[in-house]
Amino acid sequence: MSGVSAPLVLIVDDEPAQLALLSYNIKAAGFRVATAKDGEEALLAVEEQGPDIVLLDWMLPRLSGLEVCRQIKSTSAGRDAAVIMVSARSEESDRIRGLDTGADDYIVKPYSVAEVIARVRANLRRVRPVSAGEVLQIGDLRLEADSHRVTRAGTSLHLGPTEFRLLAALMERPGKVWTRDALLDRVWGRDVYLDTRTVDVHVGRLRKALCSTGGADPIRTVRGAGYALGD
Repeated sequence: MSGVSAPLVLIVDDEPAQLALLSYNIKAAGFRVATAKDGEEALLAVEEQGPDIVLLDWMLPRLSGLEVCRQIKSTSAGRDAAVIMVSARSEESDRIRGLDTGADDYIVKPYSVAEVIARVRANLRRVRPVSAGEVLQIGDLRLEADSHRVTRAGTSLHLGPTEFRLLAALMERPGKVWTRDALLDRVWGRDVYLDTRTVDVHVGRLRKALCSTGGADPIRTVRGAGYALGD
């Protein structure tokens, strides 16, 4: 995960023992962790923290896991997150119902912690491929997370750590329009309070580096919204 912030896993479970067990082991596996004890807390956490993965228990107070999943997938903050439904319901019809609601994966209780972590990593390769050590290639741009290397048309580019993280975010979601606030959260972290103009400064530096080989500027400015990579 060189140069990239650790992915955030939101664990939603109303059983304190399960919450503690999963939190401890998922942190030990190198992830950041947030927790919620019911459906309403979960939705608030998604809105405020924008997790990459949501481990969501089906049976919850206030709102069921199914309803929470439905609402997560309808919000801009949660749309890109991978939701892994966790349930004691093992019938095929229950799995189908969970997946049809928008869940990306389904784990049946009882489970092993090792299986949960393996599923988290598998889903992470889709939602945060750079964090999973994947190589990203878009057009003539290539980003290698593990070696912290960026090339364009085969020529190595020198990027600072912030520009590398910024490019990684843009390349993970080609075409997605990122607001300045969203980029601040993803690249600098939610605990850092900076002016949104900071994003503009670093996008300018990134553009300069990307165009240093003479290629066209791949970053698109969307007036009144933010930035995107490509169409």
